[in-house]
Amino acid sequence: MAQFIPDDERERLVERIITAEQDERRRLALFLHDGPVQNLAGIALMLDAAVQAIDDGRPEAARGIMTSALERHRETIRSLRDLSFNIEPVVLRDQGFGPAVKELANQLGMEHQVQIEVDVERADRLGEKEQVGLYQIIRESLNQAVRRGPPSRISVVVRDTPEGEIETIVSDNGTGERRTAALEAIGERASTLNGRFSVEQGADGGTAIRVVLPAYASNS
Repeated sequence: MAQFIPDDERERLVERIITAEQDERRRLALFLHDGPVQNLAGIALMLDAAVQAIDDGRPEAARGIMTSALERHRETIRSLRDLSFNIEPVVLRDQGFGPAVKELANQLGMEHQVQIEVDVERADRLGEKEQVGLYQIIRESLNQAVRRGPPSRISVVVRDTPEGEIETIVSDNGTGERRTAALEAIGERASTLNGRFSVEQGADGGTAIRVVLPAYASNS
């Protein structure tokens, strides 16, 4: 049975969602402007220079410019592909939450030589929007963990609480500083799901990111 949400709590949740969506759009616009858009503008200028070099009878110079333009073009494609994956990974849509998180863990684990253990089957019962939001939280938590250490071991667990809520813990055995802005971004994503967010010391001396979602976030 779905849990009743008081009107005032619903209004606060809607306001947080609207604010978070606006902030996300601003970050997306900034990324596109400073990244792919600038790269494409640079590529256009390089192609103009290559055409001019050809007209001037300097084929080797034109070849060098074209080679540089091609590499920048490839970088732009990679950045746009990464952006698309971060917004909504294809594996999350096509195969479900568990395979998407495991694929993310495998990629980060191989790239940074970190053992990442995943136990997230409970999240399969979440609604679609909650799964997308929780995936983003886990992705950002993992990225933060490997950037500040990296640790040798990370675990990702989604489980039920005795109160019927849904708890996610991303813990690591690393040390070092966690950037406030990154933690605020994770907390902001949790708030859009009407969840609670906290940072605690991990069982093995590292850091644990904890997000608790309300029982009504589940489909069952």
